[in-house]
Amino acid sequence: MDTEDRLLVAETLARYGHVVDRGRLDRLDTVFTPDVVYDMSAVGLPVMQGVEALRSGALQLGAHNPVAHHVTDVVIDSATDDEAVVESKGFMITVEGTIRSVTHHDVVRRTADGWRIASRTILPQTVPLGGLLSASSAPRPEPADD
Repeated sequence: MDTEDRLLVAETLARYGHVVDRGRLDRLDTVFTPDVVYDMSAVGLPVMQGVEALRSGALQLGAHNPVAHHVTDVVIDSATDDEAVVESKGFMITVEGTIRSVTHHDVVRRTADGWRIASRTILPQTVPLGGLLSASSAPRPEPADD
């Protein structure tokens, strides 16, 4: 995958926040393939298939939608000329001001209209170090001597 395609893939992921946060659900097709599989089961929400299901799901969630979505740390794990497996970090700001962190696992495909997300799985970040240490076994930092 060349540098231009890498930039276009990252831009596709970034476009999601701009589209959703502005309420431009009529433009979800600029981010996703028509048959996208969007999996939020790890946070207790359904797996949705298709842009229309995403649009409907966002409307059903209503005021419980985050007010802002941000994508960071985009890493293309593997790629061919027409498909890429991408992992990125994201955070969402809720109407209450809470910040939630997630990891996006995406499959992005080249379409006639450009790169689009064909599959997205969202996993919440709920423990430090990916759960490597339990809270009781984590070493505590020593207080600084003043």
